[in-house]
Amino acid sequence: MTGLMKNYHISIIDKEVAKATIIKNHYSHKWTSCRYSIGLFNDIDELCGIAIYGFPIGRQTVKSITVDLENNEVLELTRLWLRDEEPKNSESHFIAMTFDWLRQHTSIKVLISYSDPMAGHVGVIYQATNWIYQGNNTMLIKGYLHQINGEIMHPRSVVAKFGTINTVELLKIDPNYRRIETKKKHRYLYILHKKQRKNIINKLKHAPLPYPKDNNSCNWGSAWQGT
Repeated sequence: MTGLMKNYHISIIDKEVAKATIIKNHYSHKWTSCRYSIGLFNDIDELCGIAIYGFPIGRQTVKSITVDLENNEVLELTRLWLRDEEPKNSESHFIAMTFDWLRQHTSIKVLISYSDPMAGHVGVIYQATNWIYQGNNTMLIKGYLHQINGEIMHPRSVVAKFGTINTVELLKIDPNYRRIETKKKHRYLYILHKKQRKNIINKLKHAPLPYPKDNNSCNWGSAWQGT
C-alpha cells in the first residue's frame, strides 16, 4: 500500500469493543453474528474501522452457493464501518487487508455479503473490490421488519423481546404497530483463493451477473434486468 494507506494495520479486537462501536456508529445501530472482529488502526493505534465476519445465519445459505461447500468454509461480512475522516478508498483497502488475514489464519473459501436497498445501497464497495454479483432473487421468501413503539426490529429481535410476531398480539402491545415488507437484497460472493476460483464459479447455483447500478429491481415481483 502506498501514500495515505501505508500506515494502517489490522488485528483482531475484543468482540465487546467491536459491539459497542458498531451499535454506536454503524448505520444499522445493531449487532450481528460475529466469528471474527477485525479492527483497522492507524500509526498511532487509533481504531479507525471494524469489519465483522460471522457464519451465515440462514441454514441453507451455504448450500445455496454450491453443494460442494461446507458450513465451516463460508463466512458472511455482516458489518463494515470506517470513521468518516479516513482517506478516500480506505474502505476497499481495509477489506483487502481482511482478505489477506482470512487467507493466513482460517480455512475459509468463500465470503458472502448482502447490500441492503432499504438503506439505499447497491454494493459499491463490493463492486470496487471485485466481488461476484449474484442478483437479488436468491431469497425466495418475502422478508418483513416490524415497527413497534417506534422501533424497527428484525423478526428474531421481536420474538426475543415480545415472544411473538403475531400481528394481533403485537397490536395489543402497540396500537400503531405495523409490518414492513423488505426489499430484495443484492447478494455478493468473494472467493478467497485464486486456485479455487474457477472450480467454485463453475459450480455456483446462481450464475454471476453484471453489477447493478440502482435498486429498481429490488421490489418483490420485479426481475433483474442485467445490462
